[in-house]
Amino acid sequence: MPARDSRVIALLDAYYDLICQADPVGASTRGDLRFNDRLPDVSPEALAIQRSEASRLLAQVRELDRSALQGEDLIDADLLEYTLDLSDRGAKYLPEQMPINALEGPHISLPQMYLQLPLATEQHLADYVTRLEKIPTLIDQQIANMRAGMKAGRVPPKVILADTVNGIRSHCSPEIAGKPSSSPFFTPLRVRSESDVLAVRASKAIASGIVPAFERLAAFVENEYIPACRDTIGAAQGVDGIGWYEHQLRFHTTTVLTARQIHDIGLAEVARIKAEMMRVIDETNWADKGRYTGTHQVEERFARFVEFLRTDPRFYFTSEEEMLSGYRAIGKRVDPELLGLFATLPRLPWGIRPIPRFAAPSSPAAYYYPGSTKSGVPGYFMVNTYDLKQRPKYSMISLTLHEAVPGHHFQGAIADELPSQHAYRSVMWYTAHGEGWALYAESLGLEMGDDVRSAANPNGRGLYTDPYDYFGRLSDEIWRACRLVVDTGMHAFGWSRQQAIDYMLANSAGTELDTVSEIDRYIGWPGQACAYKLGEIRIRELRAKATAALGSGFDKRLFHDELLNAGSIPLAVLEKRIDRWIEVTRLRKDNAAR
Repeated sequence: MPARDSRVIALLDAYYDLICQADPVGASTRGDLRFNDRLPDVSPEALAIQRSEASRLLAQVRELDRSALQGEDLIDADLLEYTLDLSDRGAKYLPEQMPINALEGPHISLPQMYLQLPLATEQHLADYVTRLEKIPTLIDQQIANMRAGMKAGRVPPKVILADTVNGIRSHCSPEIAGKPSSSPFFTPLRVRSESDVLAVRASKAIASGIVPAFERLAAFVENEYIPACRDTIGAAQGVDGIGWYEHQLRFHTTTVLTARQIHDIGLAEVARIKAEMMRVIDETNWADKGRYTGTHQVEERFARFVEFLRTDPRFYFTSEEEMLSGYRAIGKRVDPELLGLFATLPRLPWGIRPIPRFAAPSSPAAYYYPGSTKSGVPGYFMVNTYDLKQRPKYSMISLTLHEAVPGHHFQGAIADELPSQHAYRSVMWYTAHGEGWALYAESLGLEMGDDVRSAANPNGRGLYTDPYDYFGRLSDEIWRACRLVVDTGMHAFGWSRQQAIDYMLANSAGTELDTVSEIDRYIGWPGQACAYKLGEIRIRELRAKATAALGSGFDKRLFHDELLNAGSIPLAVLEKRIDRWIEVTRLRKDNAAR
């Protein structure tokens, strides 16, 4: 391997340090313990310094003579410039002034912080307790930032904060104030005696610091913030207008597609996937499937079938442990199939945990917490066990493939373990690549197991042998296609919240609870939901391109490695990477044939 350019490495080192200082919890997760007793500093002064340093690095990377760079140096320089330029463009919108939405906020992230931290040694635990003692400062900084946002008119839609106060108050209840060891913040200390020095410090930090801080936050949000928030829901209707939404689309999709183009792509995908879903209905044992046969009855037939899925008890668990056991069983089915799909497997193990009760009501069906072999923290597939009658079995396979293996766990763990890449690659996250991969991973279930689709078995569906499970996969896919429609609809074209909810319910098998929480997520996180389908579409196009170009020389194991072995990258960079891989593979094949 050629020696790296010292100027590029120095810039990457500086950027990595900047990211670690801005997100010390994330640094600890990756095994970088230089800031292991710190929390983020989101004061205006600290953020101004961070942005000034980022602007300085952007100027320096732009001054590099690209003609003198090659290989990884050129790729890293281009990636760093892209990342810093996006950050610089977004800084004027002051996103720190809206730190709370339906899915995010200190009441959600901080109590789950311990899940992402190394806690194996006495020093690790001491650092964790020091972080607990710093939580009141962080919360007060966020209150100050929200007050600045109120003054500027930069506030979120009121509707997405409906359950926020209850979530905040769950951390400052009289029970916790009287018994700090009952707080989720105390969880890592529960194996120690009450007289233990660190346990005593943690109890004091919770009772004297964290509980009063959350009381201040709850009072502020309820009495000042929510009344000042806006009744409109669209990003274009906020103080920063359509420019904020356009920036968010570019940030998350890593494309220059307009809202109208994305909306139209969504409509086309919904139509395509729904036609396949109608065919699958015929394969089920639904008693009423023969009642609706006329073309004019398609929508009614779909609606009746989805209502059957949402209400029949056979599709739902009755206990949390039963559901968790079901997910573990799926994981065991998937694991032996991975060697047939990947040449590179991550070393990092993963586990399944329920989403904590305080976060579950406003959380999605599942999410993933990354880990690292460097820190000794495993990855966690977090499953929502709240209100089990709203958590269908038929989505479990696709959810496992998406959130765990080979979805987010593979991409995060492989990026963390890259032997030849700079450490900054492990902190990069481009939503279109990351979520596009995870959505693509759901379809890899079709290539696992005994019933694999092939020329001899065109209807083979891999792990999705049950037509209800396959319908669930299609429902999850159409869910992401619907996102293109409703996200742009609400944020650019004036759709109402109810209009978006109705569209999702009419075109997927998602339950009402999931649908409402998802729509509120899109309202509070403009543009993010558009990245999944756009990323997956591009990955599928690249696979088709590689298959056509290489013919019998196409190896999906090596193709999947190419998708993941550079970490998270913009879609345009991914396309160039795959093009280079196709060319190199073709040359090797030609040379071998001579």
